[in-house]
Amino acid sequence: MADVTVNSTICGFVHKVHGEKVGKNIVIDIETDCEKIKKMSHMEIPMDQTLDIKDNYVMTKAQEAKCSANCLVPCGVLHVCRMEMGLLSPSLAKKSGDISISF
Repeated sequence: MADVTVNSTICGFVHKVHGEKVGKNIVIDIETDCEKIKKMSHMEIPMDQTLDIKDNYVMTKAQEAKCSANCLVPCGVLHVCRMEMGLLSPSLAKKSGDISISF
């Protein structure tokens, strides 16, 4: 199981993203107080729909939930998917620490 915390400091929310590979899907659960993210807080994501930006299950769900274009949660979800799929080493991610955008 992979877990990440997304600190959305601009909108004031902290989101806990949990994911686990189950068969050919990544099951994602998100703990959040954000009403928009709650609409996509449980997803069963087909692994083959996570690799491209255009035909991407997570991005489609974010659009349906009317997330803003600069929402960091879809990126966090995709990082969890990549760890569960073996495309991103959890130990490397932990060693690298936070990903940030500084203003």
